[in-house]
Amino acid sequence: MTAIDLITKEDLRQFKNEMLTEMKHLLKPGQGQSKQWLKSYEVRKLLNISPGTLQNLRINGTLRYTKIGGLLYYKLEDIQALLEGGSK
Repeated sequence: MTAIDLITKEDLRQFKNEMLTEMKHLLKPGQGQSKQWLKSYEVRKLLNISPGTLQNLRINGTLRYTKIGGLLYYKLEDIQALLEGGSK
């Protein structure tokens, strides 16, 4: 017989808090991340999302961006706000 592990809502809340803490630590300026603006590929890598998901975040206004020439740039503080559960 094998033991069955159940995941409770409290387990998920704890995991979420730990994940947010770790992401905040990774995003702190001066800790390998000194940029104020990130390119699309950097945001996708950081959030582990596809180009289509990033496009949806732009389209629905969840993540603000600035277009310069043909490149899209995202403010690091906007990404941090998104990870904390809200958009600006």
